Amino acid sequence: MKKRFISTLLVAITAIGALTGCGSSNSNVAQAAAETTTEADTAEATTEEAPAGEPIELKIGVVGSIYEDLWENAVETLKDEGIDLKIVQFSDYVTPNNALANGEIDLNAFQHQIYLQSEIDQYGYELTNIGNTFIIPLNLYSEKIKSVDELKAGDTIAVPNDPTNEGRALKVLAAAGIITLKDNDNFNPTLDDIEKYNVEVKIEELAANTIPSTLPDVTAAIINGNYALDFGLDVDGAIYKDTVLDEEKYWNLIAAKTADLSDSKLVEAYDKVVEAFQTQATEDVFNNKFGGYFIQVGWDQDRLSEYK
Repeated sequence: MKKRFISTLLVAITAIGALTGCGSSNSNVAQAAAETTTEADTAEATTEEAPAGEPIELKIGVVGSIYEDLWENAVETLKDEGIDLKIVQFSDYVTPNNALANGEIDLNAFQHQIYLQSEIDQYGYELTNIGNTFIIPLNLYSEKIKSVDELKAGDTIAVPNDPTNEGRALKVLAAAGIITLKDNDNFNPTLDDIEKYNVEVKIEELAANTIPSTLPDVTAAIINGNYALDFGLDVDGAIYKDTVLDEEKYWNLIAAKTADLSDSKLVEAYDKVVEAFQTQATEDVFNNKFGGYFIQVGWDQDRLSEYK
C-alpha cells in the first residue's frame, strides 16, 4: 500500500507539472495528489473489504420432533448454498397451512397431497406442492396371529376412523385379500363400499392414535406409521405390509405459497431446498434411523419446472 501511494503521488505531481508549468501552486499539487490517492484507496478497499452476501433465511413448518431428524442433513447442506433453513414446530395439523397462507412461514412439510387438497377446498388457501418427500406405509399388525391366513370369522380388525386414513386402510385390507371393495372409483372408500368380506371379520373404527394400545384386545389392526413408530412396533413385525404406495395422493410433500412462485429468486431457493432433501443421505435416515417407516417417492418429479 505504501509503495502504491508513493508511486501514485509522483505520477500525479509530474502530470500536473506538465499541464500547468511552473505557475502551479503547491496547494494545487497537494490537492490533486490527495484526490488521486483517495480514489486509489477507495478502489482497493472496495476490492479487499466488500462484505459477503447475507444468507437467505427460510422457515419451514413441520409437526413433530421426528422431522428434525428427517431434515437435519438438508439443513446442513443448505448452509453451503447460502440458505439458513429454520425448522418451525407446530402442535397440530391445521395451523401449518394457515401459517403458510398468511406468510408466517415460507414452506411446510408435514402432509400428503390429499390432505393439502382438502385444506385448499375447505379454506381457499392458495398453496402449491413444490416437491415430493416420502410415503408412510399403513401396515397391519397383530399380537395374536402371525399371518393374514390365520384370520377367521368373528375376528376383529381395528382401522383409523378419520376419512383419509380409513379409506386407505380399507384399500390395504383389500390388497391383503381380506375384503373386496366395490368397483366405484371411490378414492376414499368407507365400510359401505365393501362389496364382500372374503373372511367374515368385524371391522372396528377407532381414533388412529389409540389403535396401538388396543392391539391386545383386537385380532389385528391397521396402524399409522408414526404411531407404530412411537409405540415401538417394528415394520418387519407387520403381518401384512402396505403395498398401496403408488397413489400420489398419499405422497407427502413440501408446500409453498403459490404467489411466492412468481418470484424467481424464491423459486431458485425453494428448488435448492427440495434438492437438499431428496438425497441419499435423507434416504439413509429413513432406513437406518427409522427402520423403513418412510419410503422415498416421486423424487424424479420436478414440481417447480413450470416456475423456473
